[in-house]
Amino acid sequence: MDNDTIGTNPKRAIVTGGTRGIGRAIVKELATGNFRNLLFSDIAFVYNSCDECAEQLIKEIDNPNVKVYSFKSDVSSFEQTQTTVDAIIKKIGGVDVLINNAGITKDNLLLRMNEKDFDDVIAANLKSVFNYTKAVIKPMIAQRYGRIINISSVVGLIGNAGQSNYSASKAGIIGFTKSMARELASRGITVNAVAPGFIQTDMTDKLTEEQVKRLIQNVPMARLGKPEDVAKVTAFLCSKDADYITGQVIAVDGGMTM
Repeated sequence: MDNDTIGTNPKRAIVTGGTRGIGRAIVKELATGNFRNLLFSDIAFVYNSCDECAEQLIKEIDNPNVKVYSFKSDVSSFEQTQTTVDAIIKKIGGVDVLINNAGITKDNLLLRMNEKDFDDVIAANLKSVFNYTKAVIKPMIAQRYGRIINISSVVGLIGNAGQSNYSASKAGIIGFTKSMARELASRGITVNAVAPGFIQTDMTDKLTEEQVKRLIQNVPMARLGKPEDVAKVTAFLCSKDADYITGQVIAVDGGMTM
């Protein structure tokens, strides 16, 4: 089967960090089949803790043409990742799209940040991208087709006080994305990153009204983004319309980093 034929067939996707915020919106966006030239037959999302959230998300998918599966796993563990990806591929028959979205924050000024808080964020945010990419590239190379989208952040581009660990992990994702794009381009696999700005999620819901006002002072569009804004760009990068895009970082940030 040639690359063009594979590119137009319904896809099989893996999404990490799928039960909350941006990850949840991505799973739902892919499952709707709204984007032209992009249909999915199977979506497997990986989550770490909330069983109820996973069950609820599956219930909310209202498309009889898409099968959605949940897999509980620690994305920072290389061994668990390989076991999980093997199980997913056995379940859905292969993988065409990988979206590395899983991530955590443990914010603090560097003077007060302990080693564990640094290590945990790097492991969950950056090492997980290595783990999952490493696990899927062999089957993608074998079929000479694949789409890998890594969710970075604008703080990986411009930094942020109190988030040296998070910023380092997200900047690392950008470097990893560009390196993988160069390694895999000749194999029919594109690798891109999406860098969300201030997006309304459970993280921002914890902020006070005054804190939110201070955040959006740096956003030309003067508002928070929605998880769906990130999900739609991610869906585009999965689609045939993005066949000639690789190694890029697309900021979804209301103009923050222009």
